[in-house]
Amino acid sequence: MLLLRVVRFFAMAVFDWISDYKVGVIESLEESGGKGTKALKICKVNVGGDANAIIQVVTSAPNVRLGSRLAVAPIGSTVLGSNGEAMAVAKTTIAGHTSEGIFCDSRMLAWDGGSQGIAAQMDKALALGCPPPINKPRPGVAPTKTTKLEESTVEGLFKKKLTKEEKKKLNEEKKKARKAAKEAKNAAEGGD
Repeated sequence: MLLLRVVRFFAMAVFDWISDYKVGVIESLEESGGKGTKALKICKVNVGGDANAIIQVVTSAPNVRLGSRLAVAPIGSTVLGSNGEAMAVAKTTIAGHTSEGIFCDSRMLAWDGGSQGIAAQMDKALALGCPPPINKPRPGVAPTKTTKLEESTVEGLFKKKLTKEEKKKLNEEKKKARKAAKEAKNAAEGGD
């Protein structure tokens, strides 16, 4: 039961992040690296919107090609890191090239299936700049209706310590409840 609630909390957080992601198309691609180094791809990505909607993303994802339509997490958004924790996307320099976003894989989008490190491909019907779908598109399968998850009631490992005022209020409520129960019991016994 606790595991299910933790999974729900994880899914809710990731679904909240997805609204910051954008569908983008690779306008230009330059390969960098060679023997002895990790092959990188420097991509100019159109994420829709105004004239400044072209961002540069540096990636090592093997399935990224010119014209690919992918999910992009731009600067300021949050993604699920490889260690399973939230990671803020910031402008970074990779091998001397500036990167202004990250291509999302299926895990970052909380989709069932897919591989880590493989950029999630988007349907051509999705407009540039819109958020990616919440569920992984399946060929020949009609999209399913999504429902909002209920709020998580998972408590942390450590409870917050109560202030003196909170303790006093809690004790008064318990005292009133005991008194009401005692009076109800006496009324039930006296009424027989």
